[in-house]
Amino acid sequence: MRPSEQLLNIPPPVVGVAIGWRTWLVIAASTVLGLFAIGWPLIIPAVGVAPQHADDAPFVFAALLPVILLLVIAQVTEGGLDARSLAVLGVLSAINAAIRPALGAGTAGIESVFFLLILAGRAFGPGFGYLMGFTSLFASGLLTAGVGPWLPFQMLCAGWVGLAAGLLPKRVKGKAEMAMLIALGIIAAYAFGALMNMWFWPFIAGIDVDGTGSSLDYVPGAPILENLQRFGWFTLITSTASWDTGRAITTTIALLIVGRPVLTVLRRASGMARVHAGDSVT
Repeated sequence: MRPSEQLLNIPPPVVGVAIGWRTWLVIAASTVLGLFAIGWPLIIPAVGVAPQHADDAPFVFAALLPVILLLVIAQVTEGGLDARSLAVLGVLSAINAAIRPALGAGTAGIESVFFLLILAGRAFGPGFGYLMGFTSLFASGLLTAGVGPWLPFQMLCAGWVGLAAGLLPKRVKGKAEMAMLIALGIIAAYAFGALMNMWFWPFIAGIDVDGTGSSLDYVPGAPILENLQRFGWFTLITSTASWDTGRAITTTIALLIVGRPVLTVLRRASGMARVHAGDSVT
């Protein structure tokens, strides 16, 4: 804090719940494992595997539960999360889960889950945003009867959106800040769609084992770049111009209409919880 701010009793900028190396270690490990869980068919030929991760999805989900617990424990022991922060996490996750089915739950690309997740990650920091992605999508799955093999992968992808929002530059303010959050919302909409397509593409688009399939099919054992090219065309044709664009438009409109007032409220809540003036603690 500058001397002038001390004299005027101006609090330092709120940067969210501080996180330390233990939390970063859990986030990094779960991110690597999550990316492998989604994209392993690019590395290991997926032949004779149950469709849509029907066999391995329960194990991914079972692995996420201790990850959430470890994240909470790590942030509590590091002094980042306290009782108020945990209460806010529960409330925001419940709100996010409740408004999602009310506004479409992703139907026709109408997706309401990202705007509040992005704002919460911005106000409370990357660790909080990562946790909220897990908890809000899990609660939403329960409310919408959307519990299936796709749920753990949705939770992972949502966690990454909240994490990204918390990692954005803290010094950007005003209209530039909202433009930055909208840009993140658009990128997240398309990235979420691509990652969720990768979740099922090798098992649904068709497995081309004899060279007679289409250019959209997954080829077991083919070079990664070749399969990524096929996947890119599959995503572009099946979801980019429809579901993903609808998700991007919905998120943009929500941030434009209610982004600034909601962010202000969340920052006030962040100020009442235990926050620190640094991005991390040791």
